[in-house]
Amino acid sequence: MKITFVLPTVSLTGGIRVVSIFAERLRKRGHSVFVISLPYPQPSMREQVKSLLQGRGWISPPENEPSFFDNLAVEHKIIDCYRPIEDKDVPDADVVVATWWETAEWVAKFSPSKGAKAYFIQHHEVFDYVPQDRVEATWLLPLHKITISQWLVELAETKYGDSKVSLAPPSVDTKQFYACPRNKQSVPTVGIMYSTIYWKGTDIALKAFSLAAEKIPNLRLVAFGRVAPSSELPLPANTEYVIKPDQDKIKEYYSKCDVWLLASRSEGFGLPILEAMACRTPVISTPAGAAPEIVSGGTGILVRQEDPEEMAKAIESICQLPNSQWQALSEAAYAKVNNYTWEDATAFFEVALKFAVDKSKQRDVNIVSLSPYYDPAAAKQQMGV
Repeated sequence: MKITFVLPTVSLTGGIRVVSIFAERLRKRGHSVFVISLPYPQPSMREQVKSLLQGRGWISPPENEPSFFDNLAVEHKIIDCYRPIEDKDVPDADVVVATWWETAEWVAKFSPSKGAKAYFIQHHEVFDYVPQDRVEATWLLPLHKITISQWLVELAETKYGDSKVSLAPPSVDTKQFYACPRNKQSVPTVGIMYSTIYWKGTDIALKAFSLAAEKIPNLRLVAFGRVAPSSELPLPANTEYVIKPDQDKIKEYYSKCDVWLLASRSEGFGLPILEAMACRTPVISTPAGAAPEIVSGGTGILVRQEDPEEMAKAIESICQLPNSQWQALSEAAYAKVNNYTWEDATAFFEVALKFAVDKSKQRDVNIVSLSPYYDPAAAKQQMGV
């Protein structure tokens, strides 16, 4: 197939990583893959004047940041300026894939020659900083939806009336995220990904850590994130914290921990869960994103959202396990994520793209949205991959 991915500005975020891996692996499976994205927006004259009047000087034009598409063999075009992507910008193809709500609006307007239209959805993007009515409207566009977790499949049906949604959950790169079998840490250690974004729930995780530290006085915190700690969301004293760690170093932070916390109020998927488990670190998570699918069968503990007390008790439970029981939990976490590979995930995504093409030609094709994290063998059999 000839496949086009339409992206917003690319970067080192988790969602961009997932698209880049699918694009590269589809290319390796023999497909012709083209990626198009936006440059960073230039400051407007109004913003420049405002900056000068406030004494901050002239705003330098932004430079494109590193992204997960750097050094890939996939053809990637960044258009001339920050604007909607149009027909003239993309080649004719078999299928064209929107990857963000704005790109869905653009793809919906493309001519049929640009390919069957698909919409890869990694979250319910009704955030407070976007026009929520427009975001919701994209779920009703005549684009075949492909998503990454069971809750988004169910949301598509219950809220938007679409029962023909493909499920292609991501996996984890076990060459990048791995750890040898190990014992518990000599000092009980908890890990988090630090973010000031409200729905990421860092405030809940820090409160849970504080409560657990009252029962485990030498409890230590390891964290990494993209921003400096905020005075409104301070890290405990003696926290080991790193900003924007090198991608090949992240596994070291997961591996230093007895347990990893994900306290999110909302997630599309929750990639840190997979990354931590691939590094043999059990997870405590709220039921956000794909956590109910992944943190099951003795691989970690699910706790209620907005409940730092319950999360603190879970921290105490795991950190106070005998070493042999902790090792069993660690190995179960590792085994869970290794039962479903990126090759499996790409096969699911490929099936979803073929469904989009058949759907555009009004062919009647059955679709099954069974999460491979619940039952990998059954999901592959039903999807025919």
